Amino acid sequence: MNKIRLQEYASLLAQKGVAVKKGEEVWINTQVNQIEFVRMVVEECYKCGAKKVRVRFSDNKISRLHYLNMSLKELSKVPEYSISEYKYMVKHLPSMLHIVSDDPDAFKDVKQSVLAKSSAKVGKKIKPYRNLMDGKYKWCIAAVPSIEWAKKVFPNENEEDAVEKLWDAILSTSRVDGHAVENWNKHNTDLKNYRKKLEDLDLQYLEYKSSNGTDFKVELIKDVHWGGGEEFTSDGRDFNPNIPSEEVFTSPLAGSCEGIVYASKPLSYNGQLIDGFSIRFENGKVVEVKAKKNQKLLEQMVKMDEGAAMLGEVALVPYDSPIRASSILFYETLFDENAACHLALGRGFKELLPNGENLTTEEAKKVGLNDSMIHVDFMIGTKDLEIVGTSFNGKKTTIFKNGNWAF
Repeated sequence: MNKIRLQEYASLLAQKGVAVKKGEEVWINTQVNQIEFVRMVVEECYKCGAKKVRVRFSDNKISRLHYLNMSLKELSKVPEYSISEYKYMVKHLPSMLHIVSDDPDAFKDVKQSVLAKSSAKVGKKIKPYRNLMDGKYKWCIAAVPSIEWAKKVFPNENEEDAVEKLWDAILSTSRVDGHAVENWNKHNTDLKNYRKKLEDLDLQYLEYKSSNGTDFKVELIKDVHWGGGEEFTSDGRDFNPNIPSEEVFTSPLAGSCEGIVYASKPLSYNGQLIDGFSIRFENGKVVEVKAKKNQKLLEQMVKMDEGAAMLGEVALVPYDSPIRASSILFYETLFDENAACHLALGRGFKELLPNGENLTTEEAKKVGLNDSMIHVDFMIGTKDLEIVGTSFNGKKTTIFKNGNWAF
């Protein structure tokens, strides 16, 4: 891939992703196979004025070895040095840039029960620290290709060509074309306009219908805000949490939805793929899941804790988004969720509540926000999806028609 284009992407992640300002600290989490690009990002962060940039490397293959060889007891431990890191993050709030390049099949031979149980135990121990950071720090998730990921997406290409094609797909959908920062300024404005239109409607319910069987109704929290594109910390610092991103989203009222939804794309979860699945809700909670592939993993996911069986997000994405138009199945939620309307099981967004930045987790739950150790997006958008909104005064408005914005 052209290094000038890669440098532009690195600059975009520093300038618009975590939006580094003078004197800020940045942590970068990435895979060991991305050192060359990470060096570019570190350089761009320092150009923006960062006082310190820390890089934390991981490796899917080493993680797989841990899961295959360590006991569940050992996998479930959170060592003191990790707790110390979380305490440091709570105190200093470094900006967090996550550069993903995971192999979608990294853990396909790992026991699902081991993944689920260890994740649940670890998540419970670190969740209090994450709660203390909610809405207070800048973060961004972006991606670069690994050979394994590229071959999964483009199985008929040799390794070099597959990586090149995936690089091009990532950069194109991320609006890196020589004017990346300007492109994102405009894109953020467009998303902000949709957010305002939705908030002006004062919606109480959204109803989803599509020919694949989706028939679903969800209630929203009174006066909840809509997010999308550029976000702000509680002290007013801007950042873009996802690059790319096409969604406008909010958090629904926990425990208030009915019906069934059918996934329109596979879900990559814990290094495994869940495919051909549906989820049925009654009285706001998951009561039935079916999947052609990895149903047990899906069943375990919705039982991770009490909030895992309830929704934390509803997100609106036009069917004609650049990611869907690419006709590429990325096997990576960051991209696939931005090809279609989606929902998320688990934790909601406290920062979207009125005065959310000043609410404790318990106070947010009383308002109606779901809480969980997980937040897992799954895609339900189709070409014929229709979404009708009902306001608190009973007025109905078509939000989506034929899979796209109706206004």
